[in-house]
Amino acid sequence: MMNKNQARLRRARSTRAHIRKLHVARLSVHRTGQHLYAQIFDATGGQVLAAASTLQKSVKADLHGTKNLAAAAAVGKAVAERALDAGIQSVAFDRSGFRYHGRVKALAEAAREAGLQF
Repeated sequence: MMNKNQARLRRARSTRAHIRKLHVARLSVHRTGQHLYAQIFDATGGQVLAAASTLQKSVKADLHGTKNLAAAAAVGKAVAERALDAGIQSVAFDRSGFRYHGRVKALAEAAREAGLQF
């Protein structure tokens, strides 16, 4: 029997395989009950080029809590700004098997508004 996390990782596997074939940077999102994390990996997947999370003081400075849509938008904006500083304009969005809904969607839309293309 498969538990929730194994099922999510199984769903993520095909997306990641597809992104690997595209040879583009990958914006990976991880969502826990309390926090939200976003990392941009290079095309090989071997190096983190930019990252942001609700654990960072600069991101959560003016937020009311870390598990809401405002926090997700702040993480999306921060990771997009850091990616643009690193010279990355376009990425493939890897939702890591999570539904494109709620906090994951808010993060993606905020990253797009901040100038990241995917």
